[in-house]
Amino acid sequence: MYHINDFSSRELLDGALAQKVSDILKEAIAHKGRASIAVSGGSTPKGFFNALSQKELDWKKVTITLADERWVDINSSDSNTRLVHENLLQNNASLAKFFHLKQGETLCLDTLGDLNLATNNTLLPLDVLILGMGEDGHTASLFPCSEQIKQGLDSANKDALMAVQPKSAPHQRITFSFAALSKSNNTFLHICGLSKKAVLDKALGDSDVFSMPIRAFLQSDTIETQVYWAE
Repeated sequence: MYHINDFSSRELLDGALAQKVSDILKEAIAHKGRASIAVSGGSTPKGFFNALSQKELDWKKVTITLADERWVDINSSDSNTRLVHENLLQNNASLAKFFHLKQGETLCLDTLGDLNLATNNTLLPLDVLILGMGEDGHTASLFPCSEQIKQGLDSANKDALMAVQPKSAPHQRITFSFAALSKSNNTFLHICGLSKKAVLDKALGDSDVFSMPIRAFLQSDTIETQVYWAE
C-alpha cells in the first residue's frame, strides 16, 4: 500500500516530513521511553536532515541509524555515516545516539553476527524508516543486480543485516533486509525530481520486486508507505 504526498517545493516537503517524523518520535518516546529511526543517504535528504535536527524533542532517547551503508572509511565522501553526522546529528539532534553499521575493518560473518544481535536488542522494530530510491528501483542496498537480492527480499529472512555486493555500483555494502525493514512502524519514501517520479511510476506499473525492489514496499498488503515527492 502507498500514498503519494505531492509538494510544490523541496523546502515544503522537508518541513512537512520533519514535522511528521518529529511527532512520531515524540509519541514513541512517550509510549515506551525511547525511539529509533533509520535514514538513507544521498543528497536528497540533506534539507530534511537539517529541518529535523532543529526539532525540539528528547533527542537523548532517540537512536539514529542508516538503512544501509557503504563499507568505506567514515571520512570518505561516499560514507553515509559522514553525511548523517554532518547534516542530521547537529543542532538539537546532536544529543541523539548513532548506531554505526560499519564497525571494524572487514564485513565478515562475526561482524554481521554481532551487529544483528545489537540491532535486535536495541533498534528493532524501527519507529521510523526513511527510504530513498535509485534509478534502477533499488532501495537501501537491495540492488536488483546483486546476487544477494533473493535473500534481501525474503520476508522469512531472519538476518536483520546482511552484506551485499552490487554489480552496478561501487563498494561492498551492509544493508537491513526487507524482512527487518518491513516491520517498521512508519515507512516513508523520500524522493525528488522528475526522473525519480518516472521511476516511481514505473515501479507502480508492475509487480516484479526482483527487477525493482522498491515495489516490495510500495505494493505490500501489510506496509503503508508514505511517498513524499517534490519536483
